[in-house]
Amino acid sequence: MRLRFRLLPRDEGFYGLFDEAAANVADASRRMRDLVADYTDVEAKLQRLIECEGRGDELTDTILRRLDTSFVTPFDREDIHALTERLDDVVDDILAAADLLVLHKVDGILPEMVELAETLVKASEANVSLIEKLPRMKGIESELTAIDQLESEGDRIYRKSVARMFSGEYKAFEVLKWKDVVEAIENALNAIEATSDIVEGIVLKHA
Repeated sequence: MRLRFRLLPRDEGFYGLFDEAAANVADASRRMRDLVADYTDVEAKLQRLIECEGRGDELTDTILRRLDTSFVTPFDREDIHALTERLDDVVDDILAAADLLVLHKVDGILPEMVELAETLVKASEANVSLIEKLPRMKGIESELTAIDQLESEGDRIYRKSVARMFSGEYKAFEVLKWKDVVEAIENALNAIEATSDIVEGIVLKHA
């Protein structure tokens, strides 16, 4: 029987950094929900989302610098890179949605925007639990199912919002403003599902 051992230990520090990145995604999601649920003090709430985006960029840089200097990583380098970038994408999409509200000078919020933002918060919280399980490389089925169902729910809400926008009830210019925002929130939901796909792939490789 051959004994296998490593001369260098695996760098387990990535797991904590991914936990922080997932928590930042959840924080940004909650701030987006608070923005659309109570559409006041928009500029101040946007600034708090900009802070989340800055925090996400810092974590991305830290993880990628660590990747460049680590000899033995806990899982494949390309997966670390992909997961890092995808988590950062979620926050970027959330900030884009909030930024569009300000740039377009949107006067009011559609009910579906609030529904989508609530769904985004639930998905981001499931994502936190998913990332926390990454070191164990197992037991992620409930989170994967939850995120998949929430992404499907987001699709349904998106279709409902499009039907409302093009019902003839609103002016075309207002519809264009809202559509951009709704699509940006949906993009954030899609990015969370893409994150879960990456995690699922990592776990399958280590099964």
